[in-house]
Amino acid sequence: MDLVTGGAAGQAFSILYELIKDTVIKNMEFRPTLEKIQTTLDALKPLLEDIDKSNKKLDLPESELSGLKKLMEEGAVLIGKCSDVQRHQVFSKSSYKGKLDDFDASLGRLLKILEVQGIRDQKETSLLIRELFDEIMKRGGIGVSNLNTSTASCDVPQLPRHLVLGLDGPLVELKRWLLNSDKSLLLVTANGGCGKTLLAQKFCHDPQVKGRFKDNIFFVTFSKTPPTLSDIVQQLYKHKNKEVPALVNEVDAEEHLKMLLDKKEETTPTLLVLDDVWEDSESLVRKLVLQRPEYKILVTSRSELKGFGPPEFAPPYRLIPLNDKDAMTLFRHWASLDDGDSRISYKTVKAVVDYFKVFPLGLKTVAGTLSKKPEEFWTSKLRECKNASSILSTENDLVKCLQSLLEDLDATVKKCFMDLGSFPEDHRIPAAALIDMWTELHNLNEDGDAVVELLKLVYRNLANLIVTRKDAKENDGYYNEHFVTQHDLLRDLTMQPSSNDPGQSERLNIDLRGKNQLPNWWDKRKEKSFSARLLTISSEKKLPSKLSKMELPEAEVLLLNFWSKDYALPEFVAKMESLKAVIVTGYKTFPAELKNFQLLGSLENLRRIRLERISIPSLTLVSLENLQKISFYMCSIGQAFSNCSTKISELFPNLTEMNVDFCNDLVVLPAEICEMENLEKLTISHCTKLCALPEEIGRLENLKELRLRCCISLVVLPDSIVKLSDLTFLDISDCISIESLPKNIGDLRKLSKLNMTHCSRLPKLPWSVSNLTQLEDLICDEEKQELWEPFLQPYLPNTVMRMAEEDANLEWLPGRY
Repeated sequence: MDLVTGGAAGQAFSILYELIKDTVIKNMEFRPTLEKIQTTLDALKPLLEDIDKSNKKLDLPESELSGLKKLMEEGAVLIGKCSDVQRHQVFSKSSYKGKLDDFDASLGRLLKILEVQGIRDQKETSLLIRELFDEIMKRGGIGVSNLNTSTASCDVPQLPRHLVLGLDGPLVELKRWLLNSDKSLLLVTANGGCGKTLLAQKFCHDPQVKGRFKDNIFFVTFSKTPPTLSDIVQQLYKHKNKEVPALVNEVDAEEHLKMLLDKKEETTPTLLVLDDVWEDSESLVRKLVLQRPEYKILVTSRSELKGFGPPEFAPPYRLIPLNDKDAMTLFRHWASLDDGDSRISYKTVKAVVDYFKVFPLGLKTVAGTLSKKPEEFWTSKLRECKNASSILSTENDLVKCLQSLLEDLDATVKKCFMDLGSFPEDHRIPAAALIDMWTELHNLNEDGDAVVELLKLVYRNLANLIVTRKDAKENDGYYNEHFVTQHDLLRDLTMQPSSNDPGQSERLNIDLRGKNQLPNWWDKRKEKSFSARLLTISSEKKLPSKLSKMELPEAEVLLLNFWSKDYALPEFVAKMESLKAVIVTGYKTFPAELKNFQLLGSLENLRRIRLERISIPSLTLVSLENLQKISFYMCSIGQAFSNCSTKISELFPNLTEMNVDFCNDLVVLPAEICEMENLEKLTISHCTKLCALPEEIGRLENLKELRLRCCISLVVLPDSIVKLSDLTFLDISDCISIESLPKNIGDLRKLSKLNMTHCSRLPKLPWSVSNLTQLEDLICDEEKQELWEPFLQPYLPNTVMRMAEEDANLEWLPGRY
């Protein structure tokens, strides 16, 4: 048993463990005691590895484990002496038996200490997340939105609320052509990273524009791989809360678009924004141009598309660059130069701004790289960029310069950045999916470590973070309402191959959309074995049969992205023996049925499954004995449990975490879930039809975290919930129908955090809450504050009550990119 940790403590542990194994075999006299010690060491090993990793991550000294090293060395000496004791040496046997018992007791005490230290390390990670989050908020790197979380949404993205600079003049031009003329279409063009999308968003949020078009503003992103006309029309119907048609073909889609615009209630002015349109999509744009009164289209593109200018439409508008003043203001914010702690000379700052100001995206990205660095680093980086290109005039120049910035990232952050290219362009990436992927792919200690890596990317302005939960600043380990976006030019950097041979690359990305054909290199490569650790397949139709020949013995994460009504796991999945995480996402409006799920049954290392927008008629699957976490997001799972012929506790016997989010057909949580004795975390959020929890929920004796966020139909918590003796966190925020808490809720003696914001129908608290002596963090609103005040001082002096910080209190910082 080789301990993964380094240093003297790890070596001492390994020596002791091997010595005990050898002695157990050779010496029958002390076997029961030695086997007991061996069991204790087995429990210690993962804790030691976790703590060693945390110490390295937090730059803590190795002396933290010095006591362990000494104890291990003393134990090795003792075991060595025991191995020499003969059967007839009765006195020695008795003496050494007592010493072995004492040693095992010492190991037991160490185990408890390290468990506490593990809790400390989790708090350190939580604190680091909070500090990074706050710093990013100051610099405007996080967006907060209460919009639909669907990836197929045509809602207008939220805008920064202050200091969106350099767009007032262009906004006037857009309003002149689309509000005050008879032109029906206007094309805005500029290089990538110059602010076209932000200008379009600002136009949609302008009071005059909103007053004109009201709820008939639709924002559709095209990108290199555009949506189909059917996709767009279905999005429009969904946006208008109308029954989404099942479209047969593109002709049917055109007819339904006309029907939508011709309906009496739709005769009010309509604005359609088509963002990031590429030249190959001109014919699709043409199909969306209809002769209807007060029907306007705003198009953004890097190219001056043919056929969309005068006299039929407004002349193309070329977005002007930032002026010197605005560029300097934005850069100083992004580089944290206005916090009073910067010693960078004005000359150096101006030189950097002058070089990058043509591309606001470059200005923001380099600001994230230079922030908090010494001036020598600034001048060196600027010189490096100028050597590659004396001036920035094209997108290629910018990409080369941004490429050099990646070299300054530490290894794990750089790998995480490159992993972002595995997700479809111009779609929001769920942070929860990244957490599952990174935790397994990069051998991170816990989910919180993956969040730290994500925030490092956001801090460096290499990605954007959007939070759709109202209490966006709440740090409670719930990230299913956090999403990552990335500008196209930054995404282009993630697509740079790490090897000239796809078979030798760490990431293998097979995109079958459009032509639905295998990439050109497929037939040229005779060997169908690949060394990729991360495999991504994106498709619209059934996968080509040739893919079944793939061999991926080293793949640890599988991402499947598809745009179809049903999808089957590829046959080769059954042979991916190293696979640890599977993430399957459907991108159509309706949940899609997933087939061949039984292929996962042969994967002994599979620990995480995440399904998004998937229809699951039944959970009758082969057993996944080592699965630790399963997540259902916007899935249809209402019938999955009732149609299951095998107990879910038998399907997933070692499951420790289950997440069910935005699954609107879940009405009653089945009692079978309460038989999962290893379950530690259970999240059921935004399941608006969930009306009851099983009374058997008290049987989840190892449950530590229970989230019931925004289950608006849930009326009561079962009385048996008070039997969850290990529960430390309970979240019933936005459960607006809950009318009472269990009478003996005070029996949750380990409860340290309670979130009960917006439990508006809860009239009183049971007296037993006075027994929640471990409660440290209580989150509620002003309405419930009065209910708690009589209990705090006399009974709960260590409880801190705070009001939830919601979207309205968050400050947005500058932007144009």
